[in-house]
Amino acid sequence: MTMKPKRDIEYVGKVEKAIADKYGEESVVNPRSLWDEEKESQYLEQVKENAEKYYKKEEDDDIIEKDGIFVSKKLLSMSNTEKCNICSKYMLSSRDKVFLLKWECCNNCYIKWVEGREERWQNGWRPTEGK
Repeated sequence: MTMKPKRDIEYVGKVEKAIADKYGEESVVNPRSLWDEEKESQYLEQVKENAEKYYKKEEDDDIIEKDGIFVSKKLLSMSNTEKCNICSKYMLSSRDKVFLLKWECCNNCYIKWVEGREERWQNGWRPTEGK
């Protein structure tokens, strides 16, 4: 024989009253009682607007193939898509841009090929294709 849990309505009422006293009447109100046709139509309009923004953004994110990699057109149209003259990697960080301006290569290529050999680099030496 299984016993069903007994609900103490008075206890539930006391807890609800304590919550209302501490946090305000709105904390114990059923959310459905505050919802009406006007709020429903506003909500549906917001959902529609958000969906339109989402689909418009997806259309704007056209993807193209660039050097064997699929990249967003928006990313390629940004000014930070310069490539390193040595390794052909795209410059993404501001540090890479600084090295590109001064040494005509990215930070990694500077460390690998230029650092400690700046004079030779300035005289025109560059690594060969085989690297």
